[in-house]
Amino acid sequence: MTNLPVRVARWSAHHPWHAIAGWLVFVAVCLGAGIAVGNNSAVTADYRVGEAGRAEAIAADGGLQRRPVEHVLITAPVGGVLNERAADSAAQDVIDRMSSQAMVADVSDPIPASNSPALRVDLTLDVEEREASAAVANLHIEIEAVQDAHPEVLVQQTGRASIGQAVEQQRGQDITQAELITLPITLITLLLVFRSLSLALVPVVLALSSIAASVGLSMLVSHIVPDAGVGTNVILLIGLAVGVDYSLFYLKREREERARAGGSLSATAAVDLAAATSGRAVVLSGVAVAVSSATLYFVGDVIFSSLATGAVLVTLVAVASSITVLPATLAKLGAIAEHRTSRRRKPMRTPKANRLSAALMRFVGQCPALTLSVATLAMLSLSAPVLGMKITDMGVETHPPDLPAMQTYERLTTAYPEVRAIHQVVVHSDDPATATALAELKAMTADDPAMGESSTLRVSADGRTRVLDIAVPHFVGEQTARDSLQRLREEYLPLTLGQLDRVEYAVSGDVARNVDYPQHQQERLPWVVGALLLVTFGITAWAFRSVVLGAIGVVLNLLSVGAAMGVMTWVFQEKWAEGLLDFTSTGSIGSRVPLFLFVILFGLSMDYQVFLISRIREAATDGMSTREAVFDGMRNSTSVITSAAIVMVTVFAAFVAVHLIEMKQTGLGLAVAVLLDAFIIRTLILPSLMLLLGDRVWWPTRMQSPRDSAASMQSATLG
Repeated sequence: MTNLPVRVARWSAHHPWHAIAGWLVFVAVCLGAGIAVGNNSAVTADYRVGEAGRAEAIAADGGLQRRPVEHVLITAPVGGVLNERAADSAAQDVIDRMSSQAMVADVSDPIPASNSPALRVDLTLDVEEREASAAVANLHIEIEAVQDAHPEVLVQQTGRASIGQAVEQQRGQDITQAELITLPITLITLLLVFRSLSLALVPVVLALSSIAASVGLSMLVSHIVPDAGVGTNVILLIGLAVGVDYSLFYLKREREERARAGGSLSATAAVDLAAATSGRAVVLSGVAVAVSSATLYFVGDVIFSSLATGAVLVTLVAVASSITVLPATLAKLGAIAEHRTSRRRKPMRTPKANRLSAALMRFVGQCPALTLSVATLAMLSLSAPVLGMKITDMGVETHPPDLPAMQTYERLTTAYPEVRAIHQVVVHSDDPATATALAELKAMTADDPAMGESSTLRVSADGRTRVLDIAVPHFVGEQTARDSLQRLREEYLPLTLGQLDRVEYAVSGDVARNVDYPQHQQERLPWVVGALLLVTFGITAWAFRSVVLGAIGVVLNLLSVGAAMGVMTWVFQEKWAEGLLDFTSTGSIGSRVPLFLFVILFGLSMDYQVFLISRIREAATDGMSTREAVFDGMRNSTSVITSAAIVMVTVFAAFVAVHLIEMKQTGLGLAVAVLLDAFIIRTLILPSLMLLLGDRVWWPTRMQSPRDSAASMQSATLG
């Protein structure tokens, strides 16, 4: 036992108070340093991708960057008739109040709706787009004052900033609710596993402390990789799951070693054995999850970089806690457990497989080919809906409709369809003919029914940069809006600006962002997938000295991820589950969800794979035949894999109850994947495949046969 995890665990077990104090100091320093330095949030420029990003960069260089716009909607009270004089008075009050606000760059005149009795006042904010959500709180106070002064009409504010603020508040409430659900269920599960409150609390406390340290570290790292506002979410999502799992693997093995020794092992000796076996598996699994998560950096996008940072940090910190403070805690609790065992005068029993597990093992052993065929066919069937998956960047209209800002937004876009989206044509040129070309372009778009006549032209101070804002009376997720963007880019622009020399132009806007973001991901997808497959194969092959197991790991992970995404597609692209899971189907999957799930699930799938194969290889190394080793590994790992899966599924499934559609999709995908991975892949497919392959599964390593093992033992005895 000379490897680093064992040496660290042994030191911690022999110096428990030093290790525990060191961990508490580490957590405090990480969190304190993070709070002291502060979080570096991503700015709009960090989100630029594709042609839309290029257009925004050109506009920003000319001082014409897009500014957030809020809308104040004035309508009749519910069930009433609009009092035009009261509406005009309220609109003037809005203009007067907002003109004195430092963050408001421009206030429009009242704009009447063409198809309904309503007035609208537009507020252009003098803040960076990504900061707008945090800045609108003061404006809401002023609008509430207007409402109080004019009770004859309904005065409400909405816009992307207001909706963003409401969504962030909802996200925070949802995550808190999810944690309140998962913590009790996790604790109950651990109580059933260990039948000891102290042991059940250990994984939960360590997971929470790992989350706290990771949040602090993420603030420090955000000054290198800006935080897109999702890092903490993934730390909470992944942290509790892997933190509890890694502690569970370690704890179960320590108890198993003490039970096998019949109480003759000291607490520190049991910890040493657990470190040499499950400790190594935990480190290997954590490294696999961290390295897999790091492949998200290949996307070259600030959101995925934030996701990667959060997942990598919390996984590595959870591994660190499992090989430092956990052995120390077990060493202190071990004496208490031994004392209680001696008082009962009953030796701790070695865990045995339950009846269901035993029945499954018998079936797998008798019919491995049938088991493999049926289970694989079932997984492929679940994967089938992936072929029809539609990926879109979720527009503002997909946010929870019960948010007040969204309800106002729905009434606003009904009365004023032109505010649903815009195309922004950005031009940089010294050619005098640019103005004429833009006029021709404006005429073309005005004749296009998908765009309409509402458009404005902005010109930079030096006259070299121009931005033509074209209203699109369709939501960004509608095909009509997408088609209009395609016509603009491929037909109208080549016929106008494309005829000029020395001109640089590109199209941005709501629709372009919605289209270009998923396209950017698809372009980077081969790099991410290639790196992920290589990492999975390399880590598995290196860990178990088997090329065959490396290839099996890749194939089984693909099968697990495919089935999970298939179920997610079937649930969220159709309407049958809307009432059951409380969502409105958009007919698509959020653009960030599939890639995030693909990467994270590849990493998480390594948990059970590493733990199970480690037990099997351990038995095979001790001289068992491959067939015997498979059953021994399953027998010794079934209960811990089941317990770990219950914890992970509970954590992830709690996020299905949140209101935000992409978080719902992510939670369901993760929960289904873990469920299938633990109960089908690792329980049926992997064992049956190893039984069919026999000793060939270890190639190119040659495992010691039982006969060789016996001969070696006899030789050692005679010697």
